[in-house]
Amino acid sequence: MTDAGLRHGRASLGLSFGVQGVAFALLVTRIPAIQDQYGISDGLLPVFLAAVPILAGAGSVATEKVVARVRPSVVLRWAQPLVLLALLGVGAGREMWHVAVALGVFGLAVGALDASMNMLGVSLQRAYGRSIMTGFHAAYSLGGIAGASLAWAGARWELSLLASYLPVVAVLLPVALTGSRWYTGGKGAEGKRPDGTEAGAGAGAGGALSFKLLLPLCLIMTFAYIGDSTVSNWSAKYLQDVLGSSEQLATVPYNLYMVTTLLGRAVGDLGVRRFGAVAVVRGGSLLAAGGFAVVAVAPGAWVGMLGFTMLGFGLCVIVPQTFAAAGRMFPGSSDAAVARLNIFNYVGFLVGSPLVGALGDAWSYRGAMLVPMVLVLATLVYARAFGPETARYGGGHERPRTADVG
Repeated sequence: MTDAGLRHGRASLGLSFGVQGVAFALLVTRIPAIQDQYGISDGLLPVFLAAVPILAGAGSVATEKVVARVRPSVVLRWAQPLVLLALLGVGAGREMWHVAVALGVFGLAVGALDASMNMLGVSLQRAYGRSIMTGFHAAYSLGGIAGASLAWAGARWELSLLASYLPVVAVLLPVALTGSRWYTGGKGAEGKRPDGTEAGAGAGAGGALSFKLLLPLCLIMTFAYIGDSTVSNWSAKYLQDVLGSSEQLATVPYNLYMVTTLLGRAVGDLGVRRFGAVAVVRGGSLLAAGGFAVVAVAPGAWVGMLGFTMLGFGLCVIVPQTFAAAGRMFPGSSDAAVARLNIFNYVGFLVGSPLVGALGDAWSYRGAMLVPMVLVLATLVYARAFGPETARYGGGHERPRTADVG
């Protein structure tokens, strides 16, 4: 693979992460409008919301099997258009079964998309020989901000879901298909890695996939997404109901969280290259835990927003570095490791919001914020799973850095 091919592959994969950020934000930020359009009751809504991550987990499991026969780039090339078309289906339907089918397809396709994107990201990072994984997730955050902004505009102008989604899909679908021409996992045309080893072949002790060895990273992924879903689902309610802010001010913490997530991920790879993944993840965990502590004891809304800002900077590095660590741990089975690890993204998402809600109702919402704080701190116990600081490639031989690749 030439340096130009790697640069094109990196740019096209970054575009794919960005497109996915837009699509997902357009779905989750218009949930009230979806509920109104289809007449979904408050009691039934959690069933629909839970079905998406459950099916996404199934899609991730299926992707592990599929990539044993075809490359992750093939899965990604077709999963992304399917996600966009499913989003359009959510906006176009009228009957309850329409939205059920559309969300079902969306969930399965998102699972395949998330898994294959991160598989390619891990493989490209291996080819580069240096940390680039956090930059892909920065593109996702940027897309999420763009998607949330488009959703806000649609809601403000009282556009129907179809009118909101159709122009976006009409633009992003051809862009995604065109960009998919340059997908690469840093492997040669014969399915080999840059060092000449066969894709999927065992590579020393790290080649065979062991769930026992992967488990610490699975727990870290779950803890990170419990923290993320806490911010996504409870920041506005917490600021308004607990800290006494206005309804308008209550919308600010999540926006701050998204912006700080983008900023942190934009510089995260530089931090990993300079200080190492272990140090960056430890620092991020401490900062995120501090953010939850500040939120829990905040006397007012502005201090609470400071806590949510700290959370964005702290949590943003953990997920991309967890995927990268799985690739280093199992260099000969990285696709399978990423697919299995990706499932715990959805586990954290499913557990986080109900957990905080139940604790808030039964105890207090201030106290509930201490639970994700403790879980994020538990990442420190497993931080060594993010080493060694220099990845080892096929057979335990260190791959030289390719600093000349952009």
